[in-house]
Amino acid sequence: MNVEWQLAIGWIVLSGLAGFILMGFDKRRARGRGRRVPERTFFTLALLGGAFGILAGSSMFRHKTLKASFIGVILLSTVLWVVALAELARLLGFPFA
Repeated sequence: MNVEWQLAIGWIVLSGLAGFILMGFDKRRARGRGRRVPERTFFTLALLGGAFGILAGSSMFRHKTLKASFIGVILLSTVLWVVALAELARLLGFPFA
């Protein structure tokens, strides 16, 4: 696997992990009536690569699943990242081929 793919996969994994953890943290805060994480933070992280982790965290923690506007933005970010990764695969070839 070339360096570009290693960096891309590493970035997606780390930002996804951050998104997943942030969803769990916000859910805990929501239950405890603490200070919440602004949605803008989730949206920014999703656009930076954390969309996959945010989606997984939303599902696992059952957090913000009924808020259509939130899920819509996160799904759009996920689609953008899938397209970006597909384009990277087109340019560099598949990482495990």
